[in-house]
Amino acid sequence: MADIPGLMISAPASGTGKTTVMLGLLRALAEDGMTVQPFKSGPDYIDPAFHLAASGRASFNLDGWAMGPHLWNAIAARAQGADLCVAEGSMGLYDGVATRGQQGFGNSAETAQAMGWPVVLVVDVGGQAQSAAATAMGFRDYAPDLPFAGVILNRVASPRHDRLVRAGMERAGIPVLGSLPRRGDLALPERHLGLIQAVEHPDLDAAIAGYAAFLRDNVDLAAIRAAAAGHALPTGGALPDPPAQRIAIARDAAFSFTYPHLLEGWQAKGAQILPFSPLADEAPDAGADLVWLPGGYPELHAGRIAAATSFLDGLRRHAETRPVHGECGGYMVLGEALIDKEGERHEMAGLLGLVTSYEKRKFHLGYRRAVLHSALPGHAPGTALRGHEFHYSTILEQPDAPLAHVADADGNPVPETGSVRGHASGTFFHLIAAEEAP
Repeated sequence: MADIPGLMISAPASGTGKTTVMLGLLRALAEDGMTVQPFKSGPDYIDPAFHLAASGRASFNLDGWAMGPHLWNAIAARAQGADLCVAEGSMGLYDGVATRGQQGFGNSAETAQAMGWPVVLVVDVGGQAQSAAATAMGFRDYAPDLPFAGVILNRVASPRHDRLVRAGMERAGIPVLGSLPRRGDLALPERHLGLIQAVEHPDLDAAIAGYAAFLRDNVDLAAIRAAAAGHALPTGGALPDPPAQRIAIARDAAFSFTYPHLLEGWQAKGAQILPFSPLADEAPDAGADLVWLPGGYPELHAGRIAAATSFLDGLRRHAETRPVHGECGGYMVLGEALIDKEGERHEMAGLLGLVTSYEKRKFHLGYRRAVLHSALPGHAPGTALRGHEFHYSTILEQPDAPLAHVADADGNPVPETGSVRGHASGTFFHLIAAEEAP
């Protein structure tokens, strides 16, 4: 395939403004008539929906820990037909895990290296001046063979501050591609799992248009485009096979965390996706072969879900003869009960004995490797799966048989094993891929 140039938008740490830069850059380039292919490095399932809104083109995750080369190649090939790839990193540029996964340690630098995309480092210069250059120089030199385009300065306080920071960058030989004045109104709304979902933003298009205008005023778009580079797009991969041919999938503000490459693969192989809304008390399609409840925010809507009798009854009818699977929030809804942050208990579907509490919050975060004890739709017992877990709810009761042996990225067992009862199954991890043979 042809070379399609690209860039990796990354930062020294989370919370430095890279998402604002990413969305503004996507929209500005699209406004200039470019076909831009967005990607997300790492296991984030919220940002791709924002990328789609900004660029008009579906965004996909590239994950060096969870994905083998076969899947990686297929996802990277989604850029075919684009003029430019722009990827958003996760956390800091070099932040990953300690143990190598399918291809690497899961950091953004590995993604940039594999694709040949130069790094644009978004540096929060608040509280420092020339010292910011030492930070940028360290990131550039930490991996000397990593292509490095330059920096965008963020939260610049004044013209004098800008001059001082630029003087340091010039001494370090680091190109400054833009300088963003400090503006408190540019932050996207957040909640306990990070950003709110794109579908919940009160006026997302206007916000993204504002980011694009802000970047046009303060960033050298021509220099950024000129800095893009990349290897030829890989070939020979394939997206995942569907777990069934007619898949009823919950899709609303409580159930939206699905990795785009899964849905893309399922539909490309001929599966029919049948969306329904539990919050609107819609039952899954009666003709579906499989009901899939993605993760999301059911803990924020527990009362409405408990009162959604058409949804719950339809779910129970389906589970009498056909598989139902839930991930994270969807898993919680398949359980006996969900306790909200006020401590109120809400009865759920009761297809599993699981009881979870958002009142007793504990942060659960990290990659997961699961070896199945029982079949999961689309995967036989003994299959090793790669995924990611990110939630605050805590298990109070889990009486059913464990679905899998689950471990973190370093091989340490975790207690969230998933569970299975009859045709119902669930996991707290979000599936990314089945492991590929060496």
